[in-house]
Amino acid sequence: MKLSDLENKDVVNMMNGKNIGHIVDIKINPSTGGISSVILSPCKPQRGLFSKTEFMELSWSNIKKIGDDVILIHLS
Repeated sequence: MKLSDLENKDVVNMMNGKNIGHIVDIKINPSTGGISSVILSPCKPQRGLFSKTEFMELSWSNIKKIGDDVILIHLS
């Protein structure tokens, strides 16, 4: 699987069905070479003159299922 395979999928919280955003980057654990977390861009970024996009870091262990169109995560 490549990062580009993950980037275009909606990230949805299984607990409430909300679309959290999209994966824009990943962090690699240098010791194991595995993915430690993903960086999400919100699905509705704030617009304004002085606003900046707030990215969210999500542990790889929170990802429960990667489907064809959606990535399901578990956040309580």
